[in-house]
Amino acid sequence: MAPTTDPNIKYHQLGDFELQSGEILPSAYIAYRTYGSPSNPCVVYPTWFSGTIVAGNEWLISTSEHTRRGLDPERYYIVVPAAFGNGESMSPSNTTGPKGGVNMPKTTQYDNVRAQHNLITKGLGITDQIAVVGWSMGACQTYQWASQYPSMVKLAIPFCGSARTSLHNLAFLEGVKGAILADTEGYCGGRYMEEKGQQPVVGLKTLGRVYAGWGFSQAFYREKGFEKYFGLIGIEATMVGFWEKWSTSKDANNLLHMLWTWQHADISAQPLYAGESRLADADARLLDRGTGKPGAGNTLDEEAFERALKGIQAKVLIMPCSHDLYFPPEDSQIEKSYLGENGELKVIESIWGHWAGGPGDSKDDAKFIDDSIHDFFKKNRF
Repeated sequence: MAPTTDPNIKYHQLGDFELQSGEILPSAYIAYRTYGSPSNPCVVYPTWFSGTIVAGNEWLISTSEHTRRGLDPERYYIVVPAAFGNGESMSPSNTTGPKGGVNMPKTTQYDNVRAQHNLITKGLGITDQIAVVGWSMGACQTYQWASQYPSMVKLAIPFCGSARTSLHNLAFLEGVKGAILADTEGYCGGRYMEEKGQQPVVGLKTLGRVYAGWGFSQAFYREKGFEKYFGLIGIEATMVGFWEKWSTSKDANNLLHMLWTWQHADISAQPLYAGESRLADADARLLDRGTGKPGAGNTLDEEAFERALKGIQAKVLIMPCSHDLYFPPEDSQIEKSYLGENGELKVIESIWGHWAGGPGDSKDDAKFIDDSIHDFFKKNRF
């Protein structure tokens, strides 16, 4: 089990957990933290790519450091479950044995949400309807929750995320993944700690520089946002002081594990909706997309995607950012059209791009998201 210095982080044991692929994750567990009283309505708030429970998600929860109107522990029982691979839940970095490290079986968003459902229902004893809220990969899990357990989710608020990873997003992630794998000397086939005793620093630094052109918008750079908001003057200072600082703080195998999860995110790739699509096949489901195989490129898969969104019973507030290069509003509009009357689209007008959705650096965007969550909960009597 992963060690932690935070006494508030707990672990939910899953036993030998069968994954969507059919592989077994032995002695599996997920980390989580709760805020507020379990007598209050429950809000599930999953973590994002590389994000941790406190450092990644707490910015949107009302605390003594920052008051919020939406995710208020005085009104809600907020559960923050960590995704597989984030370094707190079961991850390559904290798993040993034949299925540890680089050999840890890949996990899908379906696996993440099934584990979280086990935590909520069996671990915490919650059977009432819940709300699910999430940013980025947390938004992908929000869509997954609403489609996978439609009768349990009353409200869903995905912001700066998607119900399936687009081909453009998948292509971007190939560059991110390639940054690590190209550092063959440092990465050592995933056995860098055993062979070198350190992370593949060159690969991680390169990953940060690949990310640099995507996390924030062109307008943010044009208006010298890094100088204005972070005190970083010049592009090299930005590369080193922001992007490389972030990327080199992570574990390479953990990032690759979560990148795989992100690339394969697709709410139609589950038994409830796949139908005759090749998504119904356990092997085809997990292949790369874009070749007429699962997830894109043929009529049956698109019909499965439409079925999955129409299968959502929750009221859904979709909040893309106007300048997000990963999850543009155009993709959200497609999701909204399939959701019909259950879907509401509210665009975050911000030059911060994907970072408008978190982790709280943009104060104006944080307030917009917080107010929107509060108003959506109130309107739907939650």
